[in-house]
Formats: sequence, C-alpha cells, structure tokens
Amino acid sequence: MLPFKLIYSEDYFLPIGPHVFPAEKYRRVHDQLLATHIADVSDFVTPQPASDRDILLVHTPQYVKKLKTGTLSPSEEMQMEIPYSPELVRAFWLAAGGSILAAEYALQDHVGFNIGGGFHHAFPDHGEGFCMIHDVAVAIRRMQHDDKIRTAMTVDCDVHHGNGTAAIFAGTRTPSQPLPSTSASTVGSPAGSSPAGPESAGPEPAGKMRHAHAGDVFTISLHQHNNYPAWKPHSSIDVDLPDGTGDDYYLAWLDNAISSGLRQFEPDLICYIAGADPYREDQLGGLALTLEGLKRRDELVFRIARTRNIPVMVTYAGGYARRVEDTVAIHCNTVIAAREVFGLPKAS
Repeated sequence: MLPFKLIYSEDYFLPIGPHVFPAEKYRRVHDQLLATHIADVSDFVTPQPASDRDILLVHTPQYVKKLKTGTLSPSEEMQMEIPYSPELVRAFWLAAGGSILAAEYALQDHVGFNIGGGFHHAFPDHGEGFCMIHDVAVAIRRMQHDDKIRTAMTVDCDVHHGNGTAAIFAGTRTPSQPLPSTSASTVGSPAGSSPAGPESAGPEPAGKMRHAHAGDVFTISLHQHNNYPAWKPHSSIDVDLPDGTGDDYYLAWLDNAISSGLRQFEPDLICYIAGADPYREDQLGGLALTLEGLKRRDELVFRIARTRNIPVMVTYAGGYARRVEDTVAIHCNTVIAAREVFGLPKAS
C-alpha cells in the first residue's frame, strides 16, 4: 500500500480520436501500476466531476456556457486543437474534480496524485494546446475558497511553457535576474553540475531565468524556449531552456528555480505539473532528458517538498513519446519516486 492516494477514473479517457495526445495513457498508467505491484486497488480513489461553481472560480461564465452548450466558434475549437464533444467536456470536468480531490489528499497525506490533469494551457476565456479547462488552477482556487490554503506554488516541468497558468495567476513584471548560485540551492547540486551555477557548467548553452511575481500563487515554469507557445506570458519564475538540454543542466536549473522561489514565497501547497515530454524521445519536445533523469527530477521536487514540509499535489500534463510505453514508464516512475521519498521515515 502506498503512503498516499492516486486519483483515477476510467472516464479520464479523452474522446479525441486519432491524435498525438495518447488519450489511453491514463488507463495504461493505472494498469501498469497494478501489474507491477507498485500500487494496489486500495490506493486508487475515484473522483467526482468538479461542479460548475468550481470551474467558475477560474473560467469566465461566457466560456463555460459555450462549453456546456456546444457553441464554440470554429476558431475557438481550432485553437484548442482537440475536437469538441459533450463527452470531452465531461472528461475535463472530471479531471478538474480529480485535481481538487488530489489537493485535498495532499493536504492530508503530504502528497496526492491525480493520474491525469495538468492542463496548463487553458485560459480563463478559452482553451489552447489540448487543454479545455485548467484543472490545477481550479483546484488551487477551490482550496483557497474553502480556507484550506492561503498560498500555492505551481512547479511546471512540462516541456511547454505554462502559459495558461501564468495568465490566470498573473503578477507584476520585473526585469530579468540571473539565476542564483547552485551552492545556495535547497537540497544541493545535482551530480555533474558546476558549483557556480548552470550558466558556467560547461559548453552547453545557458538558459535564461525571468522573474515576475505578485499575488497569492507563485508560478514556476521550466520549459524549452524554442517551443509552443509562441507567446509566453510571464510566470513568477520562467526558466527558458535551450534545445537539447540534458539531465544535469536541467536538474541544476530546476533546483535553483525552486530554491529562488522558496526564498521569496511561502506556499501552503505545491502543485507539481510532472510532464513526461522533456524526454529525449518525445515527439513534441526538444529537450534531452533520459528516463532516469526524469525520475531524478521527480525525486528532487519531492525531496524539497518533504524537507520544507509542504504538501504536494501531482498532475501529469503532457507526454508524446514515440513509444507510448515510455510515456507510461515516466508517469509510473513519478509514483515510484514519491513512494521512495515519502515512504521513508523523516529525518529528525
């Protein structure tokens, strides 16, 4: 039995037909976790759909009405890049309900997983990039509405910038600042990184870190710069990574971004968007992380959360590996990483 719950429903399946988004991945992750005895049946909890009131904490009444009545314009549907159907609306409402439930379990058990969700390209008034509803934002606003948290931090490790997240939780803009030294990081330098920080860690091109924050939600996005979306609204911290960034450089940037964020902000909840698409074999990504590097990424986020005693809610976001089995393995490894970190006795 796992020391945390996995939120899952067979109805997470997105009815979108042949598509680069592997709609069956949620079921395959569920089945793989059971088949490999990583989880058992009692570890899974079935969510209920979010209510319209929950969705309206983030999305505009006009947009919600269009979704409920099937009156999106052709251009709005095209921008979403998935075919509209009433069944799809129900699947996204269910994903949002799953993230709400995962956040509630995270506050209870220190970590909670939604085996789905992470639809970070949805804006208040429209969908983009395979995302209709921003389930993570809905979960945060619901937790705040219920007075269960005051502040939250999103840590978005999808290969694509979290543009919807940044827009929903927009803060003031400040000039770019250099990334802090790795020596000041939360849990120490990843193996192979330079103590002077990623920008001096060798010949690999440096990324860029941008700051812009004010508000009750602190947003971090670590993403490939030369990738979707073309317009990237400011997160609280954006790390724009160059093409081909590998494991050690990625982990150094991530460690420093979270460390910088936690020096500025005290979240009651971390929402970890654990995209599988920084993988080097991803069809829609241009970074070069290995399977092992992605698991180290997950371990890093979980170790920071555990060390700081901050509950963490996990969603899965994107993953478009040439072999869907690789995407499934990456998502299963996130559960394994959490079990390894949160299943151990906490050091005094």
